[in-house]
Amino acid sequence: MRLLLISNSTNAGEAYLDYPKHNIREFLGSKKVQALFIPYAAVTFSYDEYEAKVKARFNEVGHDVVSIHRFKDPVRAILEAPAIVVGGGNTWMLLKCLRDNKLIAPVRKKVLSGTPYIGWSAGSNVTCPTIMTTNDMPVTAPSSFRAFGLIPFQINPHYLDANPEGHAGETREQRIQEFVEVNRDIFVAGLREGTMFLLEGKKLSLIGPRNSRIFRYGADPMEMKPGSDLSFLLNKSKK
Repeated sequence: MRLLLISNSTNAGEAYLDYPKHNIREFLGSKKVQALFIPYAAVTFSYDEYEAKVKARFNEVGHDVVSIHRFKDPVRAILEAPAIVVGGGNTWMLLKCLRDNKLIAPVRKKVLSGTPYIGWSAGSNVTCPTIMTTNDMPVTAPSSFRAFGLIPFQINPHYLDANPEGHAGETREQRIQEFVEVNRDIFVAGLREGTMFLLEGKKLSLIGPRNSRIFRYGADPMEMKPGSDLSFLLNKSKK
């Protein structure tokens, strides 16, 4: 299985998908690939707009995308895709559309068979067992919180260490600690902006300029450095 799971699409002051574009090129290889793009996380802009924005960046590094909304049979489009790309946006909307179009099982089967998968933000969230560690507001209700389950741990994209000055609410860490208190056998990886996970077969590594913060029940959070082998996350945490 091959996954490139990116925390965020855009760093401050940069163009869309600019910082991970070379990682995307390397992941897909030197031969041009026209990946199938899933834009379902879009809420306030059209699928056409989303496709155009992603296509421009992929074209820049020698690859291409075509959106699934252009196909009459989305399941067949998944089964014939040379690579699958799932964009960010609202994770709840993304999962609802995936479930409404009956795509959970086809995507899971295709990716487990070796088809490369790239996701960012919400697109990374849905590779987890559930979307229960997303930051997004539940603007709609999917039939289940269950997602692709390609990895056995949870990701929290855009992970932040502190609240803005003057804000007295819970920190991101406190919210994740609530999750692991209830879900005691699941790791949660806080994926800071500008970083990504690369899974090649059974090896999971962290790419980027920042650490990842790993949470599990009954243990202090761990800071894992870029380049670290995080393959232990592919096994469930022990209570």
